[in-house]
Amino acid sequence: MLDAICKLDEAEPITFSVFKFQKLSDEDIEKYRQALVCPACAGKAYYRKASKDGKAACFGSRYHQSDCVEFKPSAAKTREELHAIEVNQLVVDSDAMIIDFSQAAKVSKAKSQQKVLKETSSNSDTAVKTKPEKSVLEGEEAALPSKTSSDLKVTSDVENNQPEKRVATQGLEKVLHSLLRGSDLASSDLWVYTDEKYRWRAKNLFVNFADAEPTENGAPRMYWGTISHTDKKRLWLNPAETKDVGIPIDMFSSSLASRFDLQSRRDFEGAGIILFGKCFWNKSKSRKIIQLWGNDVNRLFISKADENE
Repeated sequence: MLDAICKLDEAEPITFSVFKFQKLSDEDIEKYRQALVCPACAGKAYYRKASKDGKAACFGSRYHQSDCVEFKPSAAKTREELHAIEVNQLVVDSDAMIIDFSQAAKVSKAKSQQKVLKETSSNSDTAVKTKPEKSVLEGEEAALPSKTSSDLKVTSDVENNQPEKRVATQGLEKVLHSLLRGSDLASSDLWVYTDEKYRWRAKNLFVNFADAEPTENGAPRMYWGTISHTDKKRLWLNPAETKDVGIPIDMFSSSLASRFDLQSRRDFEGAGIILFGKCFWNKSKSRKIIQLWGNDVNRLFISKADENE
């Protein structure tokens, strides 16, 4: 995008061209960049500085409406939209979903739209056999289904006359892309398992950064959204959705950079992110902190912004 609206002052929004915005002082850029929206659909926007290898400064958004004039189709966007469709179907067809944190992050070059369509259509959910479970509070212990199947068949315990259940397995990449593209997952009643013991209603588990609030007893959630920017030392991530939240990464910044090919501060700008973590106040209660659970990078996924966003 060449233009973005700054709503730092809701009563007097300011429209910036990217050429004008990049000439602001570093202080003003930091002040305004988390209050940007798309001028056409009002989706939350971000700013990316010019890169050393010649990429121009730009505005972008991971929240464009599909009919937004600023939305530019690309192979990456097509892939994300197909992920959203797949997860939406999962919500309709499944009794529960297991988040597979072990699915390795893959950083690859953009593929053609035709190849993306072919690969996505060939992917399938994983169904597993499970028995009826007792009602539990969200986040409390619940038995994880013990057997898995590599296809879409629904299994049932015929001998014990148990009703059929279907539980899909999904990695963080597709979950994140579906949330960014507006799937029904975040508002659904689908049971979601985060490990072998605990399950949550999806609507209680997935929380956008804009809605993040400290939880009782430090109970974890799956927080998601986009990254506005990181500090110069790359010790903190600042969400684009709100200025009230910070994500410390100092304990694992090196492994994060290598895992997701984040070579410069610009690579963080506009990236989608989802992480399993806890939210709490800082000592002065002036800012909310979201800490990655166990500082385990397997419980986090970052999707770098498309240059055509």
